[in-house]
Amino acid sequence: MYYNQDTIIYHNGEFVKAVDAKANVFDASLHYGYAVFEGIRSYGTTSGVKIFKAEEHFERMEFSASAIGIPYPYKNDELIDISYEVLRRNNLKDAYLRPIVTCPPNMSLTGAKSSQLTIAAWAWGALLGEKLIRVKTSSYRRINPSSFVVEAKVSGHYVNSILASKEAKELGYDEALLLDINGFIAEGPGANIFYEKNDVLYTPQRGSILPGITRATVIEICKSLDIEVVEKQIIPEEVFNADSAFYCGTAAEVIGIESLDDKKFPKNWNETLGAVVQEAYKNLVLEKQIKTAEQLA
Repeated sequence: MYYNQDTIIYHNGEFVKAVDAKANVFDASLHYGYAVFEGIRSYGTTSGVKIFKAEEHFERMEFSASAIGIPYPYKNDELIDISYEVLRRNNLKDAYLRPIVTCPPNMSLTGAKSSQLTIAAWAWGALLGEKLIRVKTSSYRRINPSSFVVEAKVSGHYVNSILASKEAKELGYDEALLLDINGFIAEGPGANIFYEKNDVLYTPQRGSILPGITRATVIEICKSLDIEVVEKQIIPEEVFNADSAFYCGTAAEVIGIESLDDKKFPKNWNETLGAVVQEAYKNLVLEKQIKTAEQLA
């Protein structure tokens, strides 16, 4: 699914076949999840292959590394050039890129003194936003912001996401929704949530969430379309009684939620603010002209 015998990745300073790349079994990242990464999308646009918000993603990766003490001796503009070269060498247009900064062997619980870089990419299909998903409130809570740097995209954090998503899918749902340690709405395992009530969009405030780059893009789109967005602490009942809701993230893009805990949202998806944002997001990443809210409604 992710690679074959001919797939080329960038690994520790050179372009190599994925099947030939080597890692050390004593790497601290393997043992402790001590690594940072990004998920980035590229698109075949009207003006060629474009990596969407590349600068923002690599800036966040640099922040994440700094936040947990991983050396980051990389120049982000060079990493962007390398990413385009990975796409070119694999003849990819609509793709998902995975840059990851890992740490070398170290079995002591101390900070890293050096790091390693890998950038891989694989084909990613059509936009996912047409399928509405069924969501289940998870029994797992979002990681405690007093114990971790929750705004850093750290590999080890995602065990929390795996457990929540696994639980929901084993119960027959498409995805999970996590609360924070205080019982407020946090996010999905790999996406931020917005809900609509009385023609206003609401989303959890920063503090316990990973403030996604797609989340920021949605807020930018809403500002351009004069759609009001409120960031605040949200209790579960507010989402449960919403008119509509959607997830957003680099992988998921903008995807409508059909129901939460088996309660369907009453508004027809095609008539929601989420559908307006979804269409505007598609136009943005494909570099098409963004229509006004009235034109999209």
